Amino acid sequence: MNLSDACRKQLEEAETRVEILIRKEGKIAAEPFRLEKTRESMTLRESLAQQQRLVDSELEPPRPSGTTPPETIHRACVYSLFAGGKRIRPILCIEAAHAISPSADGVVAAACSLELIHTYSLIHDDLPALDNDDYRRGKLTNHKVFGEAMAILAGDALLTFAFQVLAGLNTTDDRKVRLIAELSAASGTVGGMIGGQVADLEGEGKPPEPQLLETIHRAKTGALLRASLRLGAIYAGAGEGQYTALSRFGEHIGLAFQIVDDILDVEESSEALGKTAGKDAQQGKITFPRWYGLETSRRMAEEECARAHQVLEPFGERVARPARDRRPHCPSQVMRTSLNLVAEWQPVGRRPTPIVCPT
Repeated sequence: MNLSDACRKQLEEAETRVEILIRKEGKIAAEPFRLEKTRESMTLRESLAQQQRLVDSELEPPRPSGTTPPETIHRACVYSLFAGGKRIRPILCIEAAHAISPSADGVVAAACSLELIHTYSLIHDDLPALDNDDYRRGKLTNHKVFGEAMAILAGDALLTFAFQVLAGLNTTDDRKVRLIAELSAASGTVGGMIGGQVADLEGEGKPPEPQLLETIHRAKTGALLRASLRLGAIYAGAGEGQYTALSRFGEHIGLAFQIVDDILDVEESSEALGKTAGKDAQQGKITFPRWYGLETSRRMAEEECARAHQVLEPFGERVARPARDRRPHCPSQVMRTSLNLVAEWQPVGRRPTPIVCPT
């Protein structure tokens, strides 16, 4: 049934006022009525918002709450885990799985392991021994609220819980092993996130060099973004060609994401970024703008975006939705449009960097 815009608006306004009594576990509870849109009728932003809520709801139940002993460590974990993250990595994992199999039930739990690793890395990255930042996403960093010792332990707790989540997935043992191996490698020292962080630290104050620059960013940022696609592919049972294509897509968007992040650190204010602006230059870090300049860096981000789109071609019609179709709700279209939204996915107040990518 097609509803007029006026009628739909009235129904949407009524959502917050209408309640339906339902019976839950023998008790009467009240829940708000919601007019659910189908996936086909959603805009990209609506689809992303829905996926963020899905990830948030999955993260909440299994997590020890702030009242579970020992309370302080759990409060510290929850503080950073729900500090306004955009859930980019879990969303890419979910969409990769759905690109392989529309019925990849249970993939959200696997996707949450990525957010746990990502959040742990941010807590540790903000510590005085590393980037020494007071703000993250516009809020005080974990160690400014709970102290350095508790922030270290909160990061450790989230890291270990990520693998507990993967071990408890409702899938085959073979897939569990592959998922755990992939996430541990992407988080580790050889071509992984920690290895990239080490290279970044040791490169501070040194003359920028393009090969080292790309090595740092492909490991520090790109490895976990690539793993996001790979985890979704593994969980859904992707074939070798599909797995390779999604891996290459992850490599390209990982590099583009970091280039944009480097540009924003130069151009934006601390208020817009939600963290201290200009830290890369202050610490003498090797960045794309420092070596290539802003304009060339923008062009490089656009090129990585274009390459990312090209590697999805093996998926055929599953990814080849015409640009005139502005209902990018399908998995492939969400992935195809992901780079266009890199800047827009930043915290409220951040001005989108003019990176133009094909859709």
